[in-house]
Amino acid sequence: MPEPLRQPRAPRSAAAEPACPVEDIAQAYLVTAHGDAGLALRCAITDALSDLLEAERRARENSRLISRGFVRNGASRW
Repeated sequence: MPEPLRQPRAPRSAAAEPACPVEDIAQAYLVTAHGDAGLALRCAITDALSDLLEAERRARENSRLISRGFVRNGASRW
């Protein structure tokens, strides 16, 4: 299957601020989805939700570890 056509990009100067990676990420999803924008969007949403759930899991784990540490060290005596 042929790759989707890519839009030409303006060249970046070395002194230019780093560009937002949104276009590069969108292009990567489109290439992976063989140009199917709907599939690319669903994949991006799935990945974003997966990352969000993992971050929430880590936050809960860190909170649990911190709470356990306070109890073990007698911080409740304050």
